[in-house]
Amino acid sequence: MTFQKIEPERIAGAIQRQVESLILRGILRPGERFPSERDLATQLDVSRPSLREALAELETEGLIETRPGAGAYVADVLGSAFAPPLVRLFSTHTEALFDYLSFRRDLEGLAAERAAKQASDTDLKVINTIFTKMEAAHEKRSPKEEAALDADFHMAIVEASHNVVMLHMMRSMFEMLREGVFYNRQTLFGLRTTRRDLLNQHRAIHDALMARDPAAARAAVEAHIGFIEKEMREQVRLTRNEETAQLRYAHEQTR
Repeated sequence: MTFQKIEPERIAGAIQRQVESLILRGILRPGERFPSERDLATQLDVSRPSLREALAELETEGLIETRPGAGAYVADVLGSAFAPPLVRLFSTHTEALFDYLSFRRDLEGLAAERAAKQASDTDLKVINTIFTKMEAAHEKRSPKEEAALDADFHMAIVEASHNVVMLHMMRSMFEMLREGVFYNRQTLFGLRTTRRDLLNQHRAIHDALMARDPAAARAAVEAHIGFIEKEMREQVRLTRNEETAQLRYAHEQTR
């Protein structure tokens, strides 16, 4: 016989699969706290013993972690695809910066192209909402807020591409960027002329996505990342020149 007996699904298994799906699709994020056991059981309309069983299995899988007195959280480790020693190497070697930007240009260009084709109307509303906030932050001259929204804008595009592997890879890359592993975005947004250029570049990306123009969206992302690369190369050059000047000055003081 080719048919097999249908087994009723355990409630705990159904809960587990739902949480796994939410994590995989990037809806539940690393470090995000779950509702209290009582509230979560009510939302899912399940018994608390079934919920505890599901959470215990998810913790065994390494997808969630329970913190004494604080509840359950999506595991922080899911936010990084790179081991801490490798991250430290990235932060101390300039070549990693430009490889990182090259990687972003290729992958985000593809993500923007996919998003222009596959994003839902709601995806585009999210991107448009974030860009509107970017415009407001620009008027307030708030480099810190602009830098945070910059990361949110780019991640919204990756999310709108609806590729879960790309989503988790880029989320890991942006987490390192938030931590200043490669360069300080706040410094970049603090430069008057650069701030205006960056806003215009994000507007070009936004407009191409709203028009659902894949080629223009990819080209706008590539131009944006290329601009950042040019600015970073200039910063590296100026830093090296200053280091050389300081060495010369120190040498003159000893003659």
